[in-house]
Amino acid sequence: MIKGAVFDMDGLMFDTENLTYKIWNEILTEKGYSYSFDIYKKTIGIRSAEVKTFYENLYGNNFDYDKIKVEAMERFWKYTEEQGVPIKTGLFEILSYLKGRNIKIALATSTTTKSATEILTRAKVIDYFDKLICGDMVKNSKPNPEIFITAVKELGEKPQDCIALEDSINGIKSAYNAGLKCIMVPDLIEPTKEIRPMLFALCRDLTEVKKHI
Repeated sequence: MIKGAVFDMDGLMFDTENLTYKIWNEILTEKGYSYSFDIYKKTIGIRSAEVKTFYENLYGNNFDYDKIKVEAMERFWKYTEEQGVPIKTGLFEILSYLKGRNIKIALATSTTTKSATEILTRAKVIDYFDKLICGDMVKNSKPNPEIFITAVKELGEKPQDCIALEDSINGIKSAYNAGLKCIMVPDLIEPTKEIRPMLFALCRDLTEVKKHI
């Protein structure tokens, strides 16, 4: 019996991965850097400090990641303020379904608490969540299992009684190693041969998740 559900955020609940890539591509192109989707994919699902190291290794120590990140976030917030948070198909449906069955809901995201709270609030889904576990609340980022272990503990449930909803490879590895039942809803990255055996279910969108609960 499923007693808890732990959600990733970017790419799973919201179509923010595509938006973020678009913004970073615009900024780096404007500044004369060569950028691509393959480069962006390597930054998905990891914390800001690791992303900074990645870009500095790629472009050199003169790459002003902090300044570019601020500019990217300003453009991101401007977009979501004007256009709203781009919500994935089935999000409200699955959240309402879980609440209706008294299944506890937690967030496990690499995003900071401040940003995650703001996005959830703008999307009008924050009240569905019983616990928020964000990137600045744990020592290790995905694929380390710490964030899912923490989320399950905060919910007061056992890992085997919880599902993890993820769109990324690192997220699936994290949840699987924490002992949760992994449901993947791919966004920008399809499941690899390595992680397919880790999946409890593979869904086209969040609407399909219901039949696996």
